[in-house]
Amino acid sequence: MDKMKNIYGILAAVFAMPALLSSCDGFLDPYPSAIRDEEYVLSSPNTMQGLIGQAYEYMSKNYNNNEGAWLDCATDNAVMTSPTDVIRRFSTGLASPTNDPFESYWERDWQGIYNVNLFLKDGNGRNLDYMLDDHLNELLKDRLWGEAYALRAWFQWDLLQKFGGRSADGRLLGYPILLEPVRVWESDPEDIQNINFERNTYEECVAQIISDCDSAYKYLPIAHRDFLVSNQDDLRVLGSRNWGRMDGITTVAIKALVYLTWASPRFNPEGDVTRWEKAAEYAKEVIDFKREVDNVSGGFSIQEGVDWFDPNFPGIVFASRYSDDNTDMERAFWPGSFQGDGKMGASQNLVDAFGMADGYPVGQSPNYEYDPANPYENRDPRFYSVIFYNGRTVEVGTRGNSYTFENWSNGGKDAAGISSTNSLTNYHIKKFVYMGVDWSESSVSSMPHCKFFIRWAHMVLAFAEAANQVGGPNHEIDGLTAKEAISWLRSRNTYDGEAGITDDPYLEEISLAGKEAFDLFLRNERRIETCFEGTWFFDLRRWSTTLGDLNKTVYGAGVTRDADGDFTYNFGNGIETRQFRSAYLPIPYKDMLSTSGLVQNEGWESWQ
Repeated sequence: MDKMKNIYGILAAVFAMPALLSSCDGFLDPYPSAIRDEEYVLSSPNTMQGLIGQAYEYMSKNYNNNEGAWLDCATDNAVMTSPTDVIRRFSTGLASPTNDPFESYWERDWQGIYNVNLFLKDGNGRNLDYMLDDHLNELLKDRLWGEAYALRAWFQWDLLQKFGGRSADGRLLGYPILLEPVRVWESDPEDIQNINFERNTYEECVAQIISDCDSAYKYLPIAHRDFLVSNQDDLRVLGSRNWGRMDGITTVAIKALVYLTWASPRFNPEGDVTRWEKAAEYAKEVIDFKREVDNVSGGFSIQEGVDWFDPNFPGIVFASRYSDDNTDMERAFWPGSFQGDGKMGASQNLVDAFGMADGYPVGQSPNYEYDPANPYENRDPRFYSVIFYNGRTVEVGTRGNSYTFENWSNGGKDAAGISSTNSLTNYHIKKFVYMGVDWSESSVSSMPHCKFFIRWAHMVLAFAEAANQVGGPNHEIDGLTAKEAISWLRSRNTYDGEAGITDDPYLEEISLAGKEAFDLFLRNERRIETCFEGTWFFDLRRWSTTLGDLNKTVYGAGVTRDADGDFTYNFGNGIETRQFRSAYLPIPYKDMLSTSGLVQNEGWESWQ
């Protein structure tokens, strides 16, 4: 590659750098504000830091995209409203090589990998001095060096999760492991042919990600918390000012997620139980850190519900930068009658996953009889913090206004089909929605939004699933069982701050039913906890063994209003059927055309 190729996007203000520059003596140069070549980057301390800062900029900052909430519309959790939406076309078998919803993420990940590889190559990132104070300079070097390894692990994990799969000849492949700074996304085909850009085996990719996590862990503070820094002067480069950057506990969490997928049926045909053991051990380490170390005054609490509008929420393990005064999710999820776009709707399939108020599945509760004429009464407390449904009245804005959802087909303002801004399922989504937003007010209130990539709850789910696979619901791993772990999530406060399932006899019953029954129960818990976060798509794939597990009909609710004002519901209202040709995503078509060494995933033979 030509070393003098221009480098775009190494800009001044990335992550915590503005705070560092304004409060710390000893930074040598201002950030560049224009295009710089590679030689400049390698000689400029602040621009070298910009390589790391810009890598964070490549990450999603909200859930309103094809790797966030939209991705649930390629599952049985939700349906996109627009018939021409790329995710909807993909999930109904109409994807085309020139309309690939995941192509940009392949490119994005290689951009991130390029940045950190340039930083790591030949010790570039350690060859410069960033501060005049020798001690602080070494602390900062270590932190940046660790971040580089952690970020490479992150982008590689994203490549593996999205594009790892089985080739037509039966090989289980990952991504091309590339540890040199190559601008893959804009290189000439000849440049790519001159490097080894063939997909490595899935196992080799796992090993590389784990190795990078281990390398990062050696240099990073365990967490970016002020109370963990003994020397107060070190807070000039360490501590909470770096919240939102990679830290040691995040690398442990990444390892838990990697092993969880590698242990799952689709990627573990031999049933290697040691992979489940590793997933459980790493997840438990993160769980314990949050409970025992991060559980300080004002810090993490098991009982506290998730606050989606707090970028500093203590349950976060790793999250994106936040966007202040943002109403993107509110616009996306509210129906047109409340000035929303009704971008997508929750499915009846997902609604049915929420049980009754006492934790039993629908139709099995000894305490609450399910009434089809009043289907939303006495449901799992978590349901009400996730889904808007027909007849629900909620307070909005700051003036005590209210809004009632009217989803009946014979006159309801929010009914499916009467507007392109109403959901097709007759359900709208409450999760991620700040109820203080009311666009009719002269001054619209809003809250920050960001993406919580890894939460404590994700680690609890990972531990419970893995521990159950190792020895069943009541098998202890490092003093914790799957049953005990999942009880924390079921009893925790909802996203609205309401009490969860505090008395839970069903959990005791299902824990005595054996490993397989408990595994199905845990999958449903994962579905409830992570819906619209963009993870259910990959969960279904790692669990599935046939396409029949994925190609299911997605249902909505048919609602009519009777003359007496009551409602009649039809829950067999099929909206669309998933029609996947493969359990894996395709390697982007343009890269298949330009790179002879790449091998396509099975089911996408026409995309090569």
